[in-house]
Formats: sequence, structure tokens, C-alpha cells
Amino acid sequence: MEILKVENLVKTYGEGDNIVNAVDNISLSVNKGEFVAIVGASGSGKSTLLHLLGGVDRPTSGKIYIDGNEINNMNNDKLAIFRRRQIGIVYQFYNLIPILTVEENISLPCDLDGNRPDKERMDLILKSFGLFERRNHLPNELSGGQQQRTSIARALINNPAILLADEPTGNLDSKSTEEIMSILKMSNRDFNQTIIMITHNLEIAKEADRIITIQDGKILREA
Repeated sequence: MEILKVENLVKTYGEGDNIVNAVDNISLSVNKGEFVAIVGASGSGKSTLLHLLGGVDRPTSGKIYIDGNEINNMNNDKLAIFRRRQIGIVYQFYNLIPILTVEENISLPCDLDGNRPDKERMDLILKSFGLFERRNHLPNELSGGQQQRTSIARALINNPAILLADEPTGNLDSKSTEEIMSILKMSNRDFNQTIIMITHNLEIAKEADRIITIQDGKILREA
């Protein structure tokens, strides 16, 4: 089943002779439960594309459908709610709130929605991510890998339609990188979580089901 569909997506910056097509007429689709890696050199447009897919930025033209919903037509309030409930985003830097515990950080999307997290899902995620014994720890009491696991857990707590990961291992050593890739693959396999991951590391990209290579804002190839 198709969970993401992108049609003729364009994002331009600047005017006149200074126009830059950061995303240049991209069309693609992703099925539910698929793990897709998007690779490309710095400045290729891959992070811009991810921000468009996550509703963090708006396209100049084109359409984005997530689980049948056209997100680029939503107003800011509706998009913010949809993003909180249906799109999980993980960044290179963990963006955890330092005064909140692991469990409180993970619960944040639910709290912002005025809901309590499902206890069974919270316990399952904490155990699956190796964070159960750390649930009451603050971020500064965690390793980098544990902080990123907490960030991924936060992105998954609402059972989103898609998880977007922007260089999720870019700030980690090789051991923590292996841990995070294992967590992502486990989330994909055991939770049937659809994942789109941006990376410049081809070895990491090979862990995905499919690799899309971006160059100059266009899809160069798929493998």
C-alpha cells in the first residue's frame, strides 16, 4: 500500500538569475513498511526534500500525499497537528529537552496533543530501544547513542505514518552508529514502520530496502 506519493515537487530559492532549484521536479512513491535511503552530496537537495516531506517547509509547486492526505494544501494549524500525529522526524542532533526525563521527552508529542501516551506502547518502545532502565534519566546522563534512541522513540510514540531521519548517525561514533541502525531496522521490521532516511554514507544506505540518489535537486537513480 502506498503511504507516500510525491508529484512534480519543486522548491526554488532566490529570484531572476539567482534562482536555485533545490528540489527540481521530483516524483516518487514509498510503500507502507518500506525502508528508503536518500543519498547525495552536500547541497544535492536531499535535506530540503526531507523538510518538504515532513511539512517543515512548503514546496514552490507540486504535491505531497501522506497516507492519502495532501499536506501542502493544509493551513499551518492543520499541518502542525497532522505533522505531530502522522510524521516522526529524527535529526542528527537529538533535540531533547534537557530538564525532561527520557520518558517525558518521549511523551512530548502526546502531551502537546493533550493526550497521555499508551502505557503498553511506551513500555514496549522503552524495552525494545534498551531504555527501560533509563526512563527516569535526564539527557545529560545518557550516551550519544542513548540520546538518539530517545529521539527516535519520541518520533515513534504516536505510531506515525512515516518516520523521517535526517543524518541520524551523523553525530555518532561507529559503535553508536551500529546501535542506531539496528534500532531503525528493528522499528521497520517489528513495528512495520515506514522509514525515509537521509544520509551521505553509502554503507549505511545499503541497510535500506531501496536507495534513491539525488543530484542537483533531481533523482539521479534508484536501486
